[in-house]
Amino acid sequence: MFVLSHPTGNANLRAVAEALHRHGLLDQFHTTLADGAGLTGRLLASLAAETSARRRFALPAKKIHLHPWRELFRQIAPKVGLAQLVRHEYGWASIDRVYQSLDRAVAQSLESSGVSGVYQYEDGALQTFTAATRLGLTCAYDLPIAYWRLGRAIQEEEAALRPEWAMTLEALCDSSEKLERKDRELALADAVFCASTFTARSLDAFPGGLGKPVHQVAYGSPTRPLSQQRRMRPKKGPLQLLFVGGLSQRKGLSYLFAAVELLGQSVELTVIGRRPKVACPALDRALAKHRHIESLPHSGILEAMEASDLFVFPSIFEGFGLVLLEAMGRGVPCITTPNTAGPDIITDGVDGYIVPIRDVDAIVGRVEYLRQDRDALAAMSAAALATSEKMTWECYGNETVQYLQELGAVKRRG
Repeated sequence: MFVLSHPTGNANLRAVAEALHRHGLLDQFHTTLADGAGLTGRLLASLAAETSARRRFALPAKKIHLHPWRELFRQIAPKVGLAQLVRHEYGWASIDRVYQSLDRAVAQSLESSGVSGVYQYEDGALQTFTAATRLGLTCAYDLPIAYWRLGRAIQEEEAALRPEWAMTLEALCDSSEKLERKDRELALADAVFCASTFTARSLDAFPGGLGKPVHQVAYGSPTRPLSQQRRMRPKKGPLQLLFVGGLSQRKGLSYLFAAVELLGQSVELTVIGRRPKVACPALDRALAKHRHIESLPHSGILEAMEASDLFVFPSIFEGFGLVLLEAMGRGVPCITTPNTAGPDIITDGVDGYIVPIRDVDAIVGRVEYLRQDRDALAAMSAAALATSEKMTWECYGNETVQYLQELGAVKRRG
């Protein structure tokens, strides 16, 4: 039996939690807000700024343990003029403090739980793993984004190449204490779970070698019937390009904007994502030239994908890039880089394209080819949809659970 925790909730977390429950292996799920945790949980979740879908778990209410207060303040504080409470790392209700507070609570719960293992996420595992190791429990670690040492090197290089965008690289502001905490979590883990080859290989940068199993399990794609809008894409006019994600140079945004500038009126770009907390004049100038939507509910994002011809995601440093599978699940081919899950889920030239990071000309060339050959675009669209249909959240959850069962068996034999 496993204890699982995560402060905010996301699709991959839900898949793991629900798979553990299906297999009779979930003892407790700890989180901050969840609208499936009885009346109290629903009331608290309704106060949060985020939509409830992200906080909804198909689990018995008795298995969900809520620790709501810091997360509730994190959601509300900026709206009532208390932004200092969510200051990076050090604010009482910053996301870092939310993670650490939940970590402490889970660690304390283990003393009387009688479970065999814990499944924790990066930045929220240190105290839980410390307690679990003392109790002889299995420690499974989920690394959702590539290892920080590689990320720091790539982003420092990017800051030197594009200094006008450097302020959007928020990871460069992480303290030495936070980075040390990440390494201590990895050192205590019995195994690491990640979703892409890029993330798995990034662990080669761990000092002295990691020396423990790394299990790679690709995320799943949301399933929903395609609308008539997707099936009837026009064969003439500008190609509709879409980007969805945080508006950071980590996502390769300057290269996307440069490519669209070269493509001119042959394309139209829509960007969905929140601006970073720090001002970036280069970003503001670029967004002013295109359609920018600050935020949409998940259903709205999927609809925007269906209205697009191509999804362009030129990240220089990523963990997976779930939006890639979401776009493919709407029949939209993707152009992305090797520093995402692209090579794991896309066959280059068949259901999308893999281009080198920072390569504006490569983006332009692929977009222009598909603009001129709409039949090739239609074939690539059908192939993208077929690929996504093979990758389900149920498969992701079941494969993760299988590895956890094997890990627990090894721990018991040891």
